[in-house]
Amino acid sequence: MNFDIYDFSSFTKSIDEGLMASMSPFWAITIEMIIIGVLILGFYAVVGLYLVYAERKICAFMQCRVGPNRVGPYGFFQTIADLIKLLLKELIPIKNADKILFNIAPFIVIIASFMAIAAIPFAKGLHALDFNIGVLYVMAVSSMGVIGILLAGWSSNNKYSLIGAMRSGAQIVSYELSVGLSLITIVILAGSLQFSTIVEGQRNGWFIFTGHIPAIIAFLVFLVASTAETNRGPFDLAEAESELTAGFHTEYSGIKFAFFFLAEYMNMFIVASIAATVFLGGWMPFHIGGWEAFNGIMDYIPPFIWYIGKTAFVIFLMMWFKWTFPRLRIDQLLTLEWKYLLPINLFNIILMAFIVLMGWHF
Repeated sequence: MNFDIYDFSSFTKSIDEGLMASMSPFWAITIEMIIIGVLILGFYAVVGLYLVYAERKICAFMQCRVGPNRVGPYGFFQTIADLIKLLLKELIPIKNADKILFNIAPFIVIIASFMAIAAIPFAKGLHALDFNIGVLYVMAVSSMGVIGILLAGWSSNNKYSLIGAMRSGAQIVSYELSVGLSLITIVILAGSLQFSTIVEGQRNGWFIFTGHIPAIIAFLVFLVASTAETNRGPFDLAEAESELTAGFHTEYSGIKFAFFFLAEYMNMFIVASIAATVFLGGWMPFHIGGWEAFNGIMDYIPPFIWYIGKTAFVIFLMMWFKWTFPRLRIDQLLTLEWKYLLPINLFNIILMAFIVLMGWHF
């Protein structure tokens, strides 16, 4: 038995052929886009709500507390109650704000994460977009979110919001370098920028194991840099409550605040998905050379479960960071990137290129 029985390519192709046969190409493509959009929207909402609940429970576990335990079993419906509360709250107009930019900013942030999630392969044949430059596409569209953050901080006409937005801009632009270079390290090993090809290249072993020390270094750097890029602790200088109230979204209320809140958790999910895809084999099962019986058992587990499990593991590591380490100062934050992570990354790329050139990888 092989995990190809879980291939979604034939299923999605049959839907496409059925729509093309029954209506004009324009309407068929339009309906396909609507179906994909609704599915991603539903997935986005469910994952976002679950991650807020998971964060609260993990935080409580780290601090020897119970966490949400009132609304629903084990407090499972607490985040749904919070969402309803946010939806019903009044949208407070800010008198001296730039109204157009103030209202557009949360949509820019959430659209950027929507565009990024479309390129992530959840299982074989189960992705909305499969560009041959998928890694560059995700890096490009995910970096657009900082525009929304800068607009939110500037248009609010609030000094705390502006300082938070400027911190976030400096932080994201700086740490994007390390995120990009750590991904390029694995691109050199995989020989492709296409996510589906990168996953297929890990059929006989995940890159974190087959890429030797450079792959492990790249994974650790990616983990630190992506945590910083998503403005999560201990790198949450942009929304440091003790200094800046809530940072760039101080003046937002209701559904607009919910957009920023949801986008932060979805960005965490996206970077964890990329880490799982590029370093941990994506939806590929865990195989050990020569252990055919063990590999056969691993193949029975659906690819989507492998993908979700690996992504959840990376998310747990990011949450562990947040609730373990104290917040850095802004100078420490930028020193870590420019004096340590960037030189390590540059050396690591050269090392990986040398290993690939010499054929020393597995």
